Amino acid sequence: MFDTVRKHQKILQIVLMLLIVPSFVLFGISGYSGFLDKDTDLVKINGKPITAQEVDTAAKRQAERVGGNTQIAQSVPFRQAILNELLQQRILGFAIYDLRLQVSKEALIKSLQTIPQIRALYKQDGSFDDQRFKQLLAGSGINEEQFYASQSFDLKIQQLVGSVARTGLASPKISAAISSLYETEREVQVLQFNAKDYLNKVNPSQAELQAFYDTNTRLFESPEFIDVEYIVLKADPKEDAKVFNERADQFANMTYDQSDSLKPAADKLKLSIQSQKNITRGSMSGLAKDHPLSNPKVVQALFGDDALKNKRNIEAVQTSPGVFVSARVLTLHPAQTLPFKDVASEVKRQVSQQAAEKLAISSAAERYEALQKDPKNAAGFASPFWVSRVKPGNLVGQAMDEVMSVNADKLPAVVSISNPGVGTSIYRIDQIRQPASGDPKIHLAQAQQIQALAAQSEFAGFMAFWRDAAGVKVINPLKPMTSGNAGS
Repeated sequence: MFDTVRKHQKILQIVLMLLIVPSFVLFGISGYSGFLDKDTDLVKINGKPITAQEVDTAAKRQAERVGGNTQIAQSVPFRQAILNELLQQRILGFAIYDLRLQVSKEALIKSLQTIPQIRALYKQDGSFDDQRFKQLLAGSGINEEQFYASQSFDLKIQQLVGSVARTGLASPKISAAISSLYETEREVQVLQFNAKDYLNKVNPSQAELQAFYDTNTRLFESPEFIDVEYIVLKADPKEDAKVFNERADQFANMTYDQSDSLKPAADKLKLSIQSQKNITRGSMSGLAKDHPLSNPKVVQALFGDDALKNKRNIEAVQTSPGVFVSARVLTLHPAQTLPFKDVASEVKRQVSQQAAEKLAISSAAERYEALQKDPKNAAGFASPFWVSRVKPGNLVGQAMDEVMSVNADKLPAVVSISNPGVGTSIYRIDQIRQPASGDPKIHLAQAQQIQALAAQSEFAGFMAFWRDAAGVKVINPLKPMTSGNAGS
């Protein structure tokens, strides 16, 4: 979420976009009240439940709104996101009711006029087409009362969240101080202790190589692979969409219901059964990106227990718009340890690399200990360069953190950074400086990021308070949909 925050500019936009569920008006998603059987309750807010049916219905309509298919609407992650949105709406609704917030008629009218679908209903003479308005609402499954109530509710949310956001604005002094820390530059020199420079000093014995091979046989295995057969259903550009959807349903149902063979579906839909050998968990080198067996979901399903052990068809996977694939494993070739003679050169390379790395690390430790006693000794270090948080150069990760954390009052200083698989780097920080002036655009962006994080933190605390006040209680976890409850 922090990455998303950093992409936006205005604090109130950030809060409203990230933390407020968009209005579902004109798309038929309503139901701030109305509750079903208790055995379907997922969460209760102030004693009132959100049910599995409500989530499933909202997920289906939301998926339709964005052009998704039923598989998306039935997935647990998508339905969980819908549940989270509904829960947040209910908590905010509780807060609005408890605080007795009101929206003026003028504010409501002004808000309605910003909705494109509403603006389109004004005639050339300026009059409002009330009949078309009612038809639009009817087509969305809501009446005027529900429409106005939901719009009023959204405005109350904006009023509530806007006031919370304004209380979380960070001090300009804090922003300036942080900008200063990011721009502060340090002069750095580096001394590398790399394993490759010590390779000529190691010569592992045959016994050492054999011992390493025996202890690490998993490193020298040929990967498991499978031979498969598959069928592909593709939409014909000339084919009616409804007809193709019916064929796609047949494809999915037959490959699932008659899971011990692809032939029934292939014969029914006049598809050819194709085969492919040497498929690994990373697919197969040489296959085109749009090849059915290059799709990660297809490969993952083929290496699932049911497909590997029981040789069942995998469930149909939509690999691209208008393309569905099902496949089954014909033969599993388990991973096998390669003979020592076939991997002897690789064994020697790995053993030598590890030994050389140990020598590099040992040498670095000795030099680092000496430099801590005499940090002014710059012998062997590369040419100095200046770095800062905003201009890191090649200095990243832990190295940057350690260099920038050195006490500026105790320079010169050295830090040692381990580079697993490579060796060790020692950095010498000699002096520090502050640029004469920073980039105003960067300062503005940093201030907005800080304000965004402050507002987000404030809103998180606000939601935690009202979640507790509303007595939110999780009743049942959201479960995967089955054929028995799909579409309920």
